[in-house]
Amino acid sequence: MLGQAERVRRGPHAIAGNHVVIAMGQGGGGPFVLVAHLRRGSLDVTVGDRVAVGQPLGQCGNSGNSTQPHVHVQATDSTDWNRARGLPIAFMTAAGVELPSESQIIVATAP
Repeated sequence: MLGQAERVRRGPHAIAGNHVVIAMGQGGGGPFVLVAHLRRGSLDVTVGDRVAVGQPLGQCGNSGNSTQPHVHVQATDSTDWNRARGLPIAFMTAAGVELPSESQIIVATAP
């Protein structure tokens, strides 16, 4: 917490810490999924890799603007983080594809 103000001054990458951004569209276009606060040194992917459903990206951590281990996931329409708009995320469940409502807990199925 003591370093939070300094991370904020350094911008979005310092806040996200160790992170991965996945371009979901063709040719690197959006939408984009950010997976942030991963444990340092745990990334299993590098820039330019194609990832598959169920493929590990890294391990849960507390890098960046984080006081305890967790994984932050968000979908956006842009990687211009100061202007990006959030997008809904759907999950595959036993009941099919679900778009959660506010504060709903989703139990996802394995790929």
